[in-house]
Amino acid sequence: MNAANSILLSPADNVAVANGRIEIGAPLPGGAVAAALIEPGHKVAIKPIAAGEAVVKYAQAIGRATEAIAPGEHVHSHNLVFESGRLPVVPPSEAEHATEADRARTFMGYRRVDGRAGTRNFIGIVASVNCSATVCHSIADRANRELLPKYPGIDGFVPIVHGQGCGMSATGDGMMVLHRTLAGYARHPNFGGVLMVGLGCEVNQLTLYGQKGVAAGKRHFNIQEAGGSRKSVEKAMGVLAEICEEVGQLKREPIPVSEIVVGLQCGGSDGMSGITANPALGAAVDILAGVGGIGILSETTEIYGAEHLLAYRAATPEIAAKLNGYVKWWEDHVAKHGASIDNNPSPGNKRGGLTTILEKSLGAVAKGGQTPLNGVFGYAEKVSGHGLVFMDTPGYDPVSATGQVAGGANVIVFTTGRGSCFGCRPTPSIKVATNSTMYHQMEEDMDVNCGVIASGEKTIAGMGREIFELIVETASGRKTKSEEFGYGDNEFVPWHLGATL
Repeated sequence: MNAANSILLSPADNVAVANGRIEIGAPLPGGAVAAALIEPGHKVAIKPIAAGEAVVKYAQAIGRATEAIAPGEHVHSHNLVFESGRLPVVPPSEAEHATEADRARTFMGYRRVDGRAGTRNFIGIVASVNCSATVCHSIADRANRELLPKYPGIDGFVPIVHGQGCGMSATGDGMMVLHRTLAGYARHPNFGGVLMVGLGCEVNQLTLYGQKGVAAGKRHFNIQEAGGSRKSVEKAMGVLAEICEEVGQLKREPIPVSEIVVGLQCGGSDGMSGITANPALGAAVDILAGVGGIGILSETTEIYGAEHLLAYRAATPEIAAKLNGYVKWWEDHVAKHGASIDNNPSPGNKRGGLTTILEKSLGAVAKGGQTPLNGVFGYAEKVSGHGLVFMDTPGYDPVSATGQVAGGANVIVFTTGRGSCFGCRPTPSIKVATNSTMYHQMEEDMDVNCGVIASGEKTIAGMGREIFELIVETASGRKTKSEEFGYGDNEFVPWHLGATL
């Protein structure tokens, strides 16, 4: 229900959301009038809310009122606080359906020798340790200057560098996660070839990857054994020339759309994220699930408070239990560090109208659509199956997306209300704006404008179809705005667990 630039998301709600600035005296759903100026994306009470009573949005509690709130008053951080509570699940609406024509479709991708499907044809220069990062950048820079012009079938040389690999235990969660992440990138289907470069004395030895079949023979080496930095660059150029002869000949071919794996991200969220872009992306995921593809929902700290909605949709009790186990781990983890999961939302989120993590999570989970939850995976684990799955990651976008790509995402779709700028080579990142104001202000960074849902120009289902079509086009080679600008070399950020020694 809409009235005077406000949106009521459920009849059970006691707040509405400003769809544009609400002036004092403007009518609200239910017959109330605005008693204060309400900025776009912010909440306004439409019923009396007693002190200590749950504030309800999306038919779910997003916190409790710290004081009595009269109809028409602004509801935000000054009178609403986090309180962990869950209301009964409202059964989800029917998912968007894929058509028979959708199920028969293909995209133009790269078929790899291991059978997986790539959407890009990059060559990766992967550092085993921070100490080899500068050399990896130098190798990629020189290869892009000297080799790339000779091989138009290659999309580019990508340095995959990071700040870990030494000063850490050789065993335990930290090394396990780093190794799994690097291995996932090294065998990613968007890389036609990979060269791994180490220093030589680090904890994260390259031999670990050779034993796993990730890198073999002369496609990995250490700087110390090569004779130093400059000699390493020279050595790498010879190795890459050989790789280019193989990779440069590869051509795109028709591949079933069921082999598209999409990482679902949101960042710089605002009060419209859960109303426009996230539900539209969810509608696209429903179609993708219907054709047999995979959508990876992540950011455990940003589904907190909405995890029961996902568990309700779990295909098996074991999947629900695994999801709840990760949520419990996070509660314990942040408590050990003297933090609260409600330290998120960020200041920018709050300026956009979000108040508590519960509110943010209820909007974020909409990216997963309405289809069943078919699997739960650890960080950077290789995803499998079909339909909607969940990967345990932090809420920090680069870390979360890094895990999704390591797990096999060959496309990323990233919704934003404040204007996040992001790319994650080798995987293309589609940026979806939640509101028209930001879209027009940052049009060179945004691929899709879902603000047209709030204005009534288009429906969630219609925008979901548009996003699905753009996913297929992007998988077939259409460049995203972030690719055109050159994003992606600095967004590889593996989750850092454990002590720095």
